[in-house]
Amino acid sequence: MLEIKDFSKTYGKGGKKAVDKLNLKVKKGEIYGFIGHNGAGKTTTIKAMVGIIDFEEGEIKIDKHSIKTDPILCKQKIAYIPDNPDIYENVRGIDYLNFIADIFNVSLQDREIAINKYASEFEIFDNLGDLVSTYSHGMKQKLVIISALLHDPLLVIMDEPFVGLDPTSAFKLKKIMKDMCKKGVSFLFSSHVLEVVEKLCDKVAIIKKGKLIASGTVKEIKGDKSLEDLFVELND
Repeated sequence: MLEIKDFSKTYGKGGKKAVDKLNLKVKKGEIYGFIGHNGAGKTTTIKAMVGIIDFEEGEIKIDKHSIKTDPILCKQKIAYIPDNPDIYENVRGIDYLNFIADIFNVSLQDREIAINKYASEFEIFDNLGDLVSTYSHGMKQKLVIISALLHDPLLVIMDEPFVGLDPTSAFKLKKIMKDMCKKGVSFLFSSHVLEVVEKLCDKVAIIKKGKLIASGTVKEIKGDKSLEDLFVELND
């Protein structure tokens, strides 16, 4: 579903590489954790995956299509949940969701079903008529998550998706992820909450100073240690 081959990204002429020859594959129906310290290259890689930033070296393919040469087709297949829910403030929550649904050509019937389902699950249905500017950080995060799921993406890419969510909402998001995986949807997400990564993910990749230093199933990677212990050890 996602293939990253020899991806590198350098900022500025003669600058240091933020990511250096990264190779990664996420298969259909997998939940893949992507971890590393701040500045390791996670967000740079994620922004390249979803077409926000350009890159000069390597290739990133979504469902066998290049994000460089077929960006619109790739974006139709994915959903992106950023690390900070910066969304339009002066619209109602329902207007924002309808705007996103319009972009992805989601039918009125399908969007109504999805909005009712997810807004009820995340307990913001009664707030959809309010301006986004009145939402708390957690409510904005929920709105972004709901908007990302409206068009039935094949791949969901998330940068710190659990930040700002209360424990109940985080639990519900994890259940939604597992249910969608059973239908063949793939997830890649970064997180500093290593306990969540260890329990939720099928596979994990660890990046350090722009280089991939470990990848594989959670069991293969951590062995008899906890993922947290391994992460600290590899980053000493």
